[in-house]
Amino acid sequence: MEYDAVFWDIGGVLLDVDSVREAHTRFMERFVAAHGLDADPRAALEEWRGVVGRQFRERDGNTYQSAYEAYALALSEVVGRDLDDSEWVSLFRATSRRYLRPTPHAREVVAALADAGVYQGIVSDVDTDEGEFILSLFGVLDHVDDVTTSEAVGRTKPDDAMFETALAKSRAAPERTVMVGDRYDHDVAGAARHGISGVAFGPDAHGPDASHRIHDLRDVLDIVGVPRGDR
Repeated sequence: MEYDAVFWDIGGVLLDVDSVREAHTRFMERFVAAHGLDADPRAALEEWRGVVGRQFRERDGNTYQSAYEAYALALSEVVGRDLDDSEWVSLFRATSRRYLRPTPHAREVVAALADAGVYQGIVSDVDTDEGEFILSLFGVLDHVDDVTTSEAVGRTKPDDAMFETALAKSRAAPERTVMVGDRYDHDVAGAARHGISGVAFGPDAHGPDASHRIHDLRDVLDIVGVPRGDR
């Protein structure tokens, strides 16, 4: 095989981002109805997204910001009062379970790599519980060897700590490792600084440090040297 280890991002790579937008839209429709709010769900969704975005923009550099805390704060602003977790978390999770979808071929590729004995690690700017929920929902959690999240490390990509932590846990040589990501600066260039070959998934990940460019996750099997088989 050409490589011994594959690092995966979640959002935009294993997780279809269009399904995230749909899940958020459906969640806000249900949230507005459940709380009897006199508000257009679309306007409430935009307000919620605006507050969440502000929380991430105002963080200190690559310091980790909990998405859960940002979501809770934003929902409190939508309703105009503090919210208890029981008023939104279960609804959010149920809606996510119904609408989130994996990127095409994500399951089969992760399973094929696992069957071939390739080490697989998650390197993602995500809350740990949410990341593991998504991986479990898609049926791939049992196929990955380790999950490195920004919550666990306290930093976000492209901070060196994210890649150093993932490499230390994998024990794979950087030159025998690939990072599959959808963002150039965070995933591809960040990995390249540590000698990891960047696999650019989609146009937003293209750049001079990308070792490979793909638009189909099955191409990862070709890059690593694992037969596609009949999955």
